[in-house]
This record gives sequence, structure tokens and C-alpha cells, in this order.
Amino acid sequence: MSRIGKNPVPVPKGVEVRLGDEWILVKGPKGELKTPGHAKIRYELKDDQVHLSRVDETRTASEQFGLRRTLLANSIQGVTQGFSKTLEVVGVGYKVAVDGAKITLNVGFSHPVEYKLPAGMSAKVDGNKLTVEGINKELVGEVAAQIRRVRPPEPFKGKGIKYIDEIIRRKAGKTGKK
Repeated sequence: MSRIGKNPVPVPKGVEVRLGDEWILVKGPKGELKTPGHAKIRYELKDDQVHLSRVDETRTASEQFGLRRTLLANSIQGVTQGFSKTLEVVGVGYKVAVDGAKITLNVGFSHPVEYKLPAGMSAKVDGNKLTVEGINKELVGEVAAQIRRVRPPEPFKGKGIKYIDEIIRRKAGKTGKK
């Protein structure tokens, strides 16, 4: 049995959880999210906690047990605190600018690359660091990955867009002719 699924999900003050058949609606101070439920998982709200249990002991129920608990916990954390990912732009002349919902990247191409943020997302720049913020953990990670894909870090000089905590394995490069 999943150790993660057994733990109840605490619901903090100011957060409203509505349990439905197919969706769980979570409303909080930062916004609202819909989390998909599953037919093999039963949800109960009691004492400001959401308890999950399996309907039967099938493999599908076992697989979904911990997953659905984690998705619900991420939704509750998202509407209370939110999520963020920080990217670093490394390279001579590389820069990033944010104008509302549009990110402009100058990363060594002959033209600036523009990226439009999805609804509900925000970004801010501090020097060469770009922070992407939002309430949906999956969407924050996907947007950060798409921005990184514009110019992934290369192993010789380390230039490109990388996550702030990412370590780039460096290569020596060519040696001179003897």
C-alpha cells in the first residue's frame, strides 16, 4: 500500500475544497484549480483534511492512490503559496526582458526570441535570472522547460539558458595540433 496515499491532505484556512465525481475544485487566495479525480479512488473531507481510500485492491487503484493524493496536495499548495522556477541566462550579450505576458530572449540568434506566457502565469527578471511563477505546478514546469529549449546550455563554454540549480558537465574541447 502506498505510504504517500495513506497520509491525509491538510486543508489550510481560506482554502475551499469541493469534491465531485470527476473533478476536485480547490479555491484559495491565489486562484482556483481543478484536479482530476479517479473512479478507483474515494475522497472524503473531514476535520479540515481530505482522506483518500481505494475502492478495491486492483493494480489500477494501487497505481492511482499516491498519484491522486500528490496532485491534490499540489493544487492546495498552488492556491495558497504558488510555485516558481528560476532560470539563468548565461553568455556574453545574452539578456532577457519581461513586458507583461511576453518574454523577450536575446540569446545569440540574429533576432530576439519572444515567448508569450499562458494565462495565469507571471515572470520577473533580476539581472540574468528569470523567475516563472504560477499556481499550477505542471504548467510552471512546462513553461520553464519551453523557455530553456530556446537555447539549452552547451557543455564547452556553458552558454545558454539553464535552471538555477542545474550543473552543466563541462567538456575539454579540442586540443592544439602537434
